[in-house]
Amino acid sequence: MKKLLVLLVALSVVAGGAWFYLRVPYGPAAETFVEIPAGLGTTGIATRLEKAGVIRSRYGFEAWRRYQGGTLRAGEYRFDHPATVGDVYARIAKGDVYYVPLTIPEGYNIFDIAGAVEKAGLGNAADFLAAERRDTRLIADLSPHPESLEGFLFPDTYRFGRKETPEQILAAMVKRFRQEAVRIGLIAPDGFIGDRVVRDVAQTVTLASLVEKEVRVDAERPVVAGVFVNRMAQGMTLATDPAVIYAAILDGRWRGTIYQSDLQSESAYNTYKHQGLPPGPIANPGIAALKAAMNPAHTDYLYFVADAEGHTRFSVDLKEHAAQVQAYRQAEKGRP
Repeated sequence: MKKLLVLLVALSVVAGGAWFYLRVPYGPAAETFVEIPAGLGTTGIATRLEKAGVIRSRYGFEAWRRYQGGTLRAGEYRFDHPATVGDVYARIAKGDVYYVPLTIPEGYNIFDIAGAVEKAGLGNAADFLAAERRDTRLIADLSPHPESLEGFLFPDTYRFGRKETPEQILAAMVKRFRQEAVRIGLIAPDGFIGDRVVRDVAQTVTLASLVEKEVRVDAERPVVAGVFVNRMAQGMTLATDPAVIYAAILDGRWRGTIYQSDLQSESAYNTYKHQGLPPGPIANPGIAALKAAMNPAHTDYLYFVADAEGHTRFSVDLKEHAAQVQAYRQAEKGRP
C-alpha cells in the first residue's frame, strides 16, 4: 500500500511537471525573433527556441512534436508574449512567418520606393538606389540599355522578410511587373521578345509613366496617352511637368516647385526642350496607365489641363487650351 502511494505521488509529480512545461504559458514580454533555417531538425529548432527564451524547455517542445506530428516550416518567427508550447508549435507548423508589409502606390518613382523601403525597416534608401542602378540585368530583355529599373517595379503591396536584400526586393517587384505585363498582353507569355518589341515595351512603359503622373481618373488616361501620341506625330514637344520635375530630382535640384531654370535645363527628361519621349520612365505605372499607353484614344486633342475637381479638360488648339487654363486659375482663386 505504501509503495502504491509513493507511485501515485510520483506519477502526480510527473503529471504536474508535464502540465507545467506544456500548458503554462512562457516566453518573452518584448519582441523576439527566431530564425529557423530550412532543413533544421526538431532538436535544433527546440534548442533555438529555448535559447531565445520562447519556450521553457526544448524537451517539452520535442515531446509535443512526438505527440502532435506534422511538419515544421522554415522562416523567421516573431514572438512578443508568453505562450504555451502547443501554441508555439502550432505557429511554426502553420508557417506563421513574420513579414514586413510594403505598399508601393501607383506613380511612385525609384526615390519614393527607396524611402518606403527604408521607412519599413527593410534597408537603407541609398543602398536600395545603388542596387536598382546596378541590377538592370533584371530588365535587359525588356528595355534596351537600361540605366535604372524605373518603370518596371510594379506598384503593389508586398510582404518581405526583415533580412531580404535590396536585390531580392527589386527582383520581386520586377517579377510582379512581368506577371502583370503578360496578363494584359504587353509581353508574350513565352518570354520571347524581339528587338523591335523590346523598344516598344520600353516606350510603352515610358509613355505609361507620363500618363500615370499626369492624370488621376482612369477613364481619362487613354485620352491623355492619345494627346501625347498626337503631339509627337506633329513634331511638338510633350511639355509635361512631371518629366521636368523628374529631371530636377535626378539632378538633385528639385525645390518643390518648377522654376524657369528647370524649364531651360538641358536634361534629356526636359520635355519642354526635347521632342519625343524622355529616355526612360519617370515613375512606376499601374495597370490602368499601362493599358492606356498600349491603347491610346484616337482624338484630335493636343492639349489638356486639370480642372478644379481633379478631372482633365482637353483642347484641340492653343486658344481653347488657354481658355481652359484661365478657367482653372479662376476656380483656384475662388477656393477657400
